[in-house]
Formats: sequence, structure tokens, C-alpha cells
Amino acid sequence: MKKINYIDSIRNPIITEKATVLSEQNKTVFKVHNKANKHSIKKNIEKIFKVNVVKVNIINQKSKLKMKQGKKTYKSGYKKAIVTLKKGQSIDLTTGI
Repeated sequence: MKKINYIDSIRNPIITEKATVLSEQNKTVFKVHNKANKHSIKKNIEKIFKVNVVKVNIINQKSKLKMKQGKKTYKSGYKKAIVTLKKGQSIDLTTGI
């Protein structure tokens, strides 16, 4: 089994209305690799963005059945992580890595 690179484990940030409300509580939402765990996500966020992570919550988003032009298709599932940062710290998602 191939080891996941620390930059590859964090896929992209999720910017939605719910994620914006969570950012007021010092939380940031990321789409992560399906085999990533809480410990590796915490370590990688701290390494990439140089912030202190207090807590990581993981949610497995299941795949959904969709109808497209009368045919059944599946919207693929993914894993997302809600990262709680130390008070006073933040991640600026507009600048990139």
C-alpha cells in the first residue's frame, strides 16, 4: 500500500454557507483523502498552514443516486474534515498554499 503524501491528503477546502458559519467558530472544512485519519490530517494541516489544530472531526459523505437524462448515475462520496483551530488563529483560503 502506497503511503499518502502530506499535501495529497488534504484535497481542497469546502466553501459553502455552512462552512462560512463554522469559520466564525474558528473551524475550517476540507475535503480529504479517503484513507486519511484524524492524526494524519492534524499533522498535515499544521505542517501546510503553520497553525495549531485543537480538534479534528471527520464525516464520510456517502454516494448518492441521481437521475441524469433518464439514466441512473451515482454522485461519488467523499470524506471531509472539520478542523478546529486554536483561538486567535485562522487559515486564509484565498491565498492558496
